[in-house]
Amino acid sequence: MPRRSARSKRNVEDKAESEEPPKKKTKTMIKQQNGPEQSNESIKVESGEWQNANSIYEFKAKDIHGETVSLNKYKGHVCIIVNVASKCGHTNLNYEQFVELYEKYAEEKGLRILAFPCNQFANQEPFDSQKILEFVNKKNVKFDVFDKINVNGKKAHPLWKYMTNKIAGPKGNNIDWNFTKFIINKEGEVVERHKPGEKPFQLVEYLEKYW
Repeated sequence: MPRRSARSKRNVEDKAESEEPPKKKTKTMIKQQNGPEQSNESIKVESGEWQNANSIYEFKAKDIHGETVSLNKYKGHVCIIVNVASKCGHTNLNYEQFVELYEKYAEEKGLRILAFPCNQFANQEPFDSQKILEFVNKKNVKFDVFDKINVNGKKAHPLWKYMTNKIAGPKGNNIDWNFTKFIINKEGEVVERHKPGEKPFQLVEYLEKYW
């Protein structure tokens, strides 16, 4: 193997010293590249670090109209977050009782209900957003309905990964069926998880602890 001369070796070292090291990509650089400045919390969640979030207020989701909604809008409200489906055996009863709960407690107690359609259980939410919107309108739904998402697996929405990681169910972190219900307190914390078979009216005694 040929030996490098002292002069050659010195030239290489000088060149290395004169070159600037590559700049580390910081959060500031991310903001500049991705458009308008975002909060640290938004960057954290959108980059996949959902497990480090402190509340649901750090998440965003698309509503049934395709508009991006910051869940920060629910700050100070007790919320129920539920995965829904149009063709499930629980559908009619759950929608009827959620509609009544919202009508009774939205103004009086500040209750908010966030419904997330999901087709991961026996393909019981086969509709697109427009059909889902027509369906919930027929049910006289006034609470917030979001775009169809996954609640289990690698493609699960970060919010649902966060909630199931906070409180596990019969199948561990996975959602086991349609109409699994989470209660969120006024600080945006996941405080309770209720099984699909529990009726919305049965949640009132638990909600009262957080109002």
